[in-house]
Amino acid sequence: MAGKNAFKTIIHQLHLWLGLTSGIVIFIVAITGCIFTFHDEVKDVFYDYRFVPQQDSAFIAPSFLLKKANDFQPDFEASMVVYNGGSRPATVSMTKDGSDFLLNFNPYTGELIKKVNLDTEFFTIIEELHMYLLLPQEIGKQIVGMATVIFVILVLSGIILWWPKKVKYLKQRLSVKWSARWRRINYDWHNVTGFYTAIIALILAITGLAFIYEPVHDSFYSVANFGERHESDFFIPAIKDPAGNEEYQQHAMDLAFQQTIALKPESGMYFVWKQDGTSPIISGAYPKSLHFDHQSNYQFHPKTGELLYQSNYHTKSTGLKLQEMTYGLHSGQYFRLPGKIIAFLASLFIAVLPITGFYIWYGRKFKSPKRNPKISKKA
Repeated sequence: MAGKNAFKTIIHQLHLWLGLTSGIVIFIVAITGCIFTFHDEVKDVFYDYRFVPQQDSAFIAPSFLLKKANDFQPDFEASMVVYNGGSRPATVSMTKDGSDFLLNFNPYTGELIKKVNLDTEFFTIIEELHMYLLLPQEIGKQIVGMATVIFVILVLSGIILWWPKKVKYLKQRLSVKWSARWRRINYDWHNVTGFYTAIIALILAITGLAFIYEPVHDSFYSVANFGERHESDFFIPAIKDPAGNEEYQQHAMDLAFQQTIALKPESGMYFVWKQDGTSPIISGAYPKSLHFDHQSNYQFHPKTGELLYQSNYHTKSTGLKLQEMTYGLHSGQYFRLPGKIIAFLASLFIAVLPITGFYIWYGRKFKSPKRNPKISKKA
């Protein structure tokens, strides 16, 4: 029994001091994640430019949109066009020296609808606060990464501390005693919400670490594939210069896009990315607009637009599928609206944990001494 008590004392001290040192970062990351969860839905309500009238005609060529984007921002780099669906604008991201713009075009006419400065856009700021704390990326990323690792330890140590000694105390650990004083309510709320959100919290934390640390991202592939490497997942075709016919070079990106639509005509969203003259043009097709999972990918010759390799979703290994659904799991998007609601609520409860934990420590550290009852003297 003494050994168990000593173990729990060590775990308690670990939980306490790790929580106090990382609490502010955990709060910021959790609350910004909570706010960002429904960013698409909120922007759809307030931003008219996110919709266009759907037409029964083909999308305009990506090379035309890239050229038009470069005409608007000649000093900026642009290489990818995203077609977000028949009723949404096509977008081109442009960047230069840390400044980012998102150009929204009518996908049928090529008309510029809206140029968004991402450096001042609310949800972009929230996302960067979530990922980097608005610090230089390499610094902020490491701080968020370390805080997330600590959070995983806090969740596991919290479960150990929550675990009742006897089964008869289980009901008490699963509920909040609302009739008690606020300190007891705060203590119960910390323990109960920590327990109920533990599994979701670990999923959010571990998938978040995959965006920060490459070995974590790679481990998803290895674990899901039981250590086996599927060469088809990493295939990059060799690029050979075509014999003459320079005309193809101008249209390779358009040919790649046309073939992608022909291969996946039922898809709700497409992208086409022209890297350079020596690397394949890469395209992707997603079943649903603004949902980044179940993607199929294709590689094309950068000068002729010839299809060199295709990787349809159903042919990908389990490990690659897991890697590609990381964002969907992290944001809850993979499970559509129910998943987003769960991610939203879990993130909100996680944001509250450092606050309730701090008040538990503060209440014990600086609690008022008990007053001795006054004894009235009888005359």
